Amino acid sequence: MTKFFGNLHAVLLVGVVLTIAVIYGVGPNADSTQAALRWLHLFFGITWIGLLYYLNFVQVPTMPKVPAELKPGVTKYIAPSVLFFFRWGAAFTVLTGLLIAWHAGYIVQALSLDPHFRLIGIGMWLALIMAFNVWFVIWPNQKKVLGIVPAEDAVKAKAATTAMIFSRTNTLLSLAMLYCMVNFNGG
Repeated sequence: MTKFFGNLHAVLLVGVVLTIAVIYGVGPNADSTQAALRWLHLFFGITWIGLLYYLNFVQVPTMPKVPAELKPGVTKYIAPSVLFFFRWGAAFTVLTGLLIAWHAGYIVQALSLDPHFRLIGIGMWLALIMAFNVWFVIWPNQKKVLGIVPAEDAVKAKAATTAMIFSRTNTLLSLAMLYCMVNFNGG
């Protein structure tokens, strides 16, 4: 048992197989594809927003308290891993969300903020803005901060501030985005 649970990839693989069995074996939905997409969207969304909140509620506020000799443990090992799952969680959350709307036939109405789909449309636009921030502002600046891309100290400091502002912007936007997502009743 210890060997199995000590292997995250094995645990995830068995979890995925179990979930597929539930979706296609006993799931209440007549449309198993839509159910699978919703499950993936939820999984990736929890990963993305969970890491967003971890970064903003735990890592960033705690870093000033970490002794200088211990900071490389975070910046060289923890932060790059967190940011990998953070940015790919964002990408796959948006992709599966768009696939759900397309598969259900309301993607155009949602993105054009048609009155019957306005709530989910606002949520989708907020998520798109947030994902853009992740890939085109936060990640490029974090690469400088973490030393993945060479940068002088002044550039690193400015990059850290920019990444923090956009990360906090995403935290702000996530609250309304989550409201829109959980309160959409399917049109």
